Amino acid sequence: MGPQAAVNLTDLLEQSRQEVVESVAGVTELQAAVRPDPARWSVLECVEHVTAAEERFLKFLEDAGRVEEPQIRPEKQATISEAILDRGRRAQAPPPVQPAGRFASLTVAMEAFQTIRDRSVRFAQERGGDLDLLTAQHPRFGPVSGREFMFIIAGHARRHAAQIREIRGSL
Repeated sequence: MGPQAAVNLTDLLEQSRQEVVESVAGVTELQAAVRPDPARWSVLECVEHVTAAEERFLKFLEDAGRVEEPQIRPEKQATISEAILDRGRRAQAPPPVQPAGRFASLTVAMEAFQTIRDRSVRFAQERGGDLDLLTAQHPRFGPVSGREFMFIIAGHARRHAAQIREIRGSL
């Protein structure tokens, strides 16, 4: 394994899971449904989006192609990680992962998030040895390796945990 193997992907996914959990701690169901501005998402919509996006990302990984040589690109990984966490750069979510009222409550949304995150962690554990041989297309970052996709999954959750903290500050 290459130098990227030093990062424990399970730990990375669990840390970002914890950020999401902590970001919603103490938010009531009523607060979760409030949009701080008509053009901004509510806490519930953020959790719905993170969950839907992670389901989509994991599907991309499950359907990923394989390459002959491991894709070990620390510079691309760093670029992805930095871009995803940059809340100053707004990104438009594609229609399949935009909030659409999938969950009746924050409690249900968080249960769905926990379920999909469990699947992502399992995927990282079971496929960790060949993540650098997987290749999938990300709508924003283009072709990425399985390992890079795990950084996207973790970073995306962290990005929206930060957004939830911003929303909470405005409620």
